[in-house]
Amino acid sequence: MNESQTPAWPAFAADEHPLDVIVKLSRFYGADPSIVLAGGGNTSCKIDDVLYVKGSGTALATMTPEGFVKMDRNKLQELADATLDEDPVQREAQYKQAIMGAQCEPEKGQRPSVEALLHHLVSGRYVVHSHATLVNTLTCANGGEAWAREIFGDEIVWVPYVDPGFILAQTLKRALAEHRARTGREAPRAVLMANHGLIVAGDDPETVRENTQFILDGIAQRLGPAWWSEAWGPFTRAAGADRLLQTIAPALRGLLAEPEATALKVVTCDDSDLVLQLAGTETGKSLAAGGPLCPDQIVYCNSYPLWFEPAEGESEERLVERLRGEIARHTAETGFAPKVVLVRGVGLFAAGDDFKLAHAGREVYRDAIQVMAGATRMGGGPEAVHPLTEDQRRFIEDWEVEAYRRKAAAAGMVGRLAGKVVVVTGAAQGFGYEIACELAAEGAAVVLTDINQPGVLEAARGLQEKHGPGRALGLEINVTDRQSIADCLRKVVHAYGGFDVFLSNAGVLKAASVKTQDERDFQFVTEVNYKGYFLCVQQAAPVLARQHQAKPGYTSDILQINSKSGLVGSNRNGAYAGSKFGGIGLTQSFALELVEDGIKVNAICPGNFFDGPLWSDPENGLFAQYLRTGKVEGAKTVQDVRRAYEAKIPLGRGCTTSDVVQAIFYLIEQQYETGQALPVTGGQVMLS
Repeated sequence: MNESQTPAWPAFAADEHPLDVIVKLSRFYGADPSIVLAGGGNTSCKIDDVLYVKGSGTALATMTPEGFVKMDRNKLQELADATLDEDPVQREAQYKQAIMGAQCEPEKGQRPSVEALLHHLVSGRYVVHSHATLVNTLTCANGGEAWAREIFGDEIVWVPYVDPGFILAQTLKRALAEHRARTGREAPRAVLMANHGLIVAGDDPETVRENTQFILDGIAQRLGPAWWSEAWGPFTRAAGADRLLQTIAPALRGLLAEPEATALKVVTCDDSDLVLQLAGTETGKSLAAGGPLCPDQIVYCNSYPLWFEPAEGESEERLVERLRGEIARHTAETGFAPKVVLVRGVGLFAAGDDFKLAHAGREVYRDAIQVMAGATRMGGGPEAVHPLTEDQRRFIEDWEVEAYRRKAAAAGMVGRLAGKVVVVTGAAQGFGYEIACELAAEGAAVVLTDINQPGVLEAARGLQEKHGPGRALGLEINVTDRQSIADCLRKVVHAYGGFDVFLSNAGVLKAASVKTQDERDFQFVTEVNYKGYFLCVQQAAPVLARQHQAKPGYTSDILQINSKSGLVGSNRNGAYAGSKFGGIGLTQSFALELVEDGIKVNAICPGNFFDGPLWSDPENGLFAQYLRTGKVEGAKTVQDVRRAYEAKIPLGRGCTTSDVVQAIFYLIEQQYETGQALPVTGGQVMLS
């Protein structure tokens, strides 16, 4: 089942405005991925002659009153009674025009749900249309109508699959009229639509809830416990599955990127048991090739996933090139590059221009696996799964409404780093955290890593709340431990498919005279600042190289946040300066070696970051340390030390995060610099 926690049923007041009620219902059902996925589904409420219906491009989980479009029900009824052109293209154009013309407030520039007419036709003040997983195990099954009648009798109306839009509305209108004539009841408890989903209505929210649960409980009871597991028998996980995943995901980022794109795809991976029960069985291949089950699957996953089988013992290079060929073949045969790749015995790979789209594809296809499993159990075998026909599929692929949905789903990618994935070490707080914040504000998905696990998780949560799920990830890393780095980057590949920028920012400082410094302090600084940089690059470079192999014109970046102390010596701070000088040597050496993999390697050498905790912490900051060690002659206070250091800078101030971020942007965006140490010192250090 979907990995979710059922949201709490909201409280409703007796005198609550209907628009506020439908907002709460929308949020309740929209927050449950077993009911609504990827922002799909729609809701409405009726107030006299007005229908408030969800606008296209809005998500139920975050619905507000402003997200509803005010519609004239009299005009909708005229459309329901109209006769439109028999030609599908002309008919849908007329339907769209009539729906848009039924708006009460067209000046707002909203676009009502294409299913507004369905909401008008269904009795009940409140209407919830969803694509619940349990329901679709029935609606996407051969024999689904017979089973629905067996389970629910005349409590439901079954609508066979027809093209969405006007034809669906007319079909529903007839089905509701037939039900009234047959039963004498004004409305059924629910409408089940083949290969589409569920419509439930009621004059109060509790009725909506009861009717929805009535349908879900009835299907669940028929399916039995654990209905989604091993529907096609035991599955097999490939030998070396994790190694294959770590190779395939970065390759797909490049192989699926558009030829002229500067950013690669985000590829999110799923190797769960749920996915492997399809991807790890022989039956899975034929089911995947059977076609889409519903319109949402076409929108978010394209009609067909690519099925790929690794060959035993093949090299990584051969695997990537064979995958390239399979993608080309699949694209030529289906007309679309795959958004979902199923790798036998390894898992599912979902691609998108950003994490939001990739994650939506992953969740929708996971849902399709559950639906296929339920249909298989319902009907006693995989032949019970009922995909859309070729004509039905092509209608959705070509339908302007779904093209609009795809465009709306892709909206919002803005910023200098839109679509890029950036890993930042030492990002739980201070300089690294502030850099991560500015990179996220420019569109990047940022992986914050730090040895301080609670701190980095909290920092990532803050960015997720601001920018959305998937735009930040917090992971533990110890940059002095090769295995810790490898484990961290393995999780990055699992979440995003790889990364575009590795920002080595983690660093420590222990200021002391060479005459008195403890050897352990010297070793600690060297381990983190010098060895840690080496180990991080050693683990990051292979991922970046795989992406370059897949898309040879693509370049990635390794950036070290060095220091002006890597350019000039630092009095009574030799351990730090030595480690940073060494970092410049590593940067130049890495640049010479990794250029063949399309990896640019550069260092940024900031001046003194006076306002950060490294300098300004009242107990252990450098100002306090330098005052205690007498590094600044004549200084009596911390402020004396600060003024002395500010006086050394021609521009008269310390370095800021924004100064450094501008240097990061420059080094990422330019394509003709590698092996450089870029000063950001306000003129304090000038290269010659």
